[in-house]
Amino acid sequence: MAILAGLLTFVSTLLALALRRLLRRRAPTTAAAAGFFHPYTNDGGGGERVLWCAVRAVQELCPGLPCAIFTGDADASPDGLSTRALDRFGVRLLRPPQVVHLNRRKWIEASTYPRFTMIGQSLGSVYLAWEALNKFTPQFYFDTSGYAFTYPLARLFGCKVICYTHYPTISSDMVERVKQRNSMYNNNSRISGSIWLSRCKILYYTIFSWLYGLVGSCAHLVMVNSSWTRSHIVNTWKVPERTKRVYPPCDTSALQMLPLERSTTPPILISVAQFRPEKAHGLQLEAFALALQRLDSDFLKPKLQFVGSCRNKEDLERLQKLQNRSTELHIDEFVEFHKDVSYRDLVQLLGGAIAGLHSMTDEHFGISVVEYMAAAAIPIAHKSAGPMMDIVLDEDGHQTGFLASEKEEFAEAILEVLRMPEPERREMAAAARNRAQRFSEQRFHKDFTEAVRPVLLGQA
Repeated sequence: MAILAGLLTFVSTLLALALRRLLRRRAPTTAAAAGFFHPYTNDGGGGERVLWCAVRAVQELCPGLPCAIFTGDADASPDGLSTRALDRFGVRLLRPPQVVHLNRRKWIEASTYPRFTMIGQSLGSVYLAWEALNKFTPQFYFDTSGYAFTYPLARLFGCKVICYTHYPTISSDMVERVKQRNSMYNNNSRISGSIWLSRCKILYYTIFSWLYGLVGSCAHLVMVNSSWTRSHIVNTWKVPERTKRVYPPCDTSALQMLPLERSTTPPILISVAQFRPEKAHGLQLEAFALALQRLDSDFLKPKLQFVGSCRNKEDLERLQKLQNRSTELHIDEFVEFHKDVSYRDLVQLLGGAIAGLHSMTDEHFGISVVEYMAAAAIPIAHKSAGPMMDIVLDEDGHQTGFLASEKEEFAEAILEVLRMPEPERREMAAAARNRAQRFSEQRFHKDFTEAVRPVLLGQA
């Protein structure tokens, strides 16, 4: 609590200093450049793909506009990031970006704030942005990581603020779960088990939601990745005229070249996601174990491949716990773990899978689900948010996958895919592949460019 109070005081001082600087400034000092605030440039997730596709789109739209990356990765270099974008995501930048190194990234780490994590990280992001903008002040400030509390500061520095929001930091769904006293990764059992602590958290969420709406409304352009995200952002930030839905880029071109036919000796299920708590890998593991128990004895035992990246020590510990749990369930011989694989290896793994698992509640979009569909791996996704509202929908009257919420439902869906006749599986996989074309990198490039053009080129 003392850390939070001190940080709040410090951030208030930063804002006051920024305002004083603005009032004293006689001429603009912003550089004609686009600066991308993305403190983690090695997370390997869908957010990083958006970053590199956005950088490429800006480079193509404004060839003379330099692009800079604000990153907390000490080993990041222009050529290294450019190579990473190509090797990991298949995105070829027109030229390497400038790199602005940040030394205070610990202030946005969740581990820094055991309590009041959301407000702590949000205020910490202002401190980090202060360091970033003092080192380099771009004309256009792109936030591709969801740090809305930095927007007022960026505007005080004279930047045009453009954001791509993957998910709201807080939503009405989160508040409702606290009201219902449901225990989840962001609402521990100690709080959910107490009516008074739950009421205090509701008050905390209410105040935070108001602040979130205030800072978010400072953006000149808001891009969101799904219908679910747009509804929550519009409800909170209240700038619908500046809010555009731009589906995230999914590499459907390379994946759609994979054959529909798959080897089933053994049949392979795949799960592609960072090893973060909200991805609920444990639910997939439990459901897979249940499906193995119920599988007919004459069926060949399938394999489950977990493919993901680790951002920090906590993610590595989470991966180890999954490995230990697979041993406890006596299914470790049927489970594989692939950490930090290259893009080429990811494509190869997807090309061998008959189905893909996704179990995050209220996943804002679900790039991995689209990748499954493009690769002709039938998706078994969580019945909420992006997968339910935008992705796993019928295509020309044909089913494209399965939606599930509980362990039993996931297990049943797994069994249904395993028992599905091959012609029926190929038909569903083909329908899923056709739907995935709606979420291609080409579509992202077109929609992203149309959205940012008026701001970057100064059009009305």
